[in-house]
Amino acid sequence: MRSTSDDVLWLSASPSLQLFDRSLLNYLNQSVPIQIWEYEQTEDEGCSLDVAVELLHHYLKFRDRPIHLIGHSTSGLIGLMYARRYPHKVSSLGLLAVGLPSAINWQAHYYKYLAAFPWNRQQVLNQMVGDMLGEQNQYVNRKVLSYFEEDLALSPSPHSLFSTINFSDEPVEVPLLICSSKTDFVASPVVMRRWLKLLKKGDRLWECKDGRHFFHHFYPEQVGEEILNFWLSLHSRQLIFDLKF
Repeated sequence: MRSTSDDVLWLSASPSLQLFDRSLLNYLNQSVPIQIWEYEQTEDEGCSLDVAVELLHHYLKFRDRPIHLIGHSTSGLIGLMYARRYPHKVSSLGLLAVGLPSAINWQAHYYKYLAAFPWNRQQVLNQMVGDMLGEQNQYVNRKVLSYFEEDLALSPSPHSLFSTINFSDEPVEVPLLICSSKTDFVASPVVMRRWLKLLKKGDRLWECKDGRHFFHHFYPEQVGEEILNFWLSLHSRQLIFDLKF
């Protein structure tokens, strides 16, 4: 697949969790140069996904051609909102661990756990980090715990202790790739397969055999190949369209 250096944009609205993206980005970069768009709100700012979407549009509005967007969890949700609002700016959309309802993320589960169980914040976070990573290694869990604490404070997740938000999910016009994991409890197979009713011809729903919520970190080659093959299929379809017309 031939691509210029600015045809693919990885969305990152959780900079503190970028370590889980690196292995996939490194793999993709061997075939296609990847740009990264980052959004990080300050602790004083109110959470607003709309602000993130409009900042992304400000970043992309002067481009003379559409772009492939891809993101994991809340970052993917921003891409989904953008693609619904500005479909003419998007070549395709890749969503990793974005189910239906699309607002479901690890923070939604965190606040539900906090409300449902007699645990403090640290206990809930410890449990969730272990569940998301599939790690029983307490040293590893403690090492990354601060990254998730930072994500609670600085990512534009719409959820809080007082409410968890659901959006009205509708089909998206642009070509769509949905990637998930069989062992992800955050965006579980049940919520991921709800996409089937919204997929168009050519859209794909792919399930990784393992890897939990950060399956793209543990299986970068398998996830990367699915993404590259999807982009290649779009490229081939466009060539056929050009030949016909």
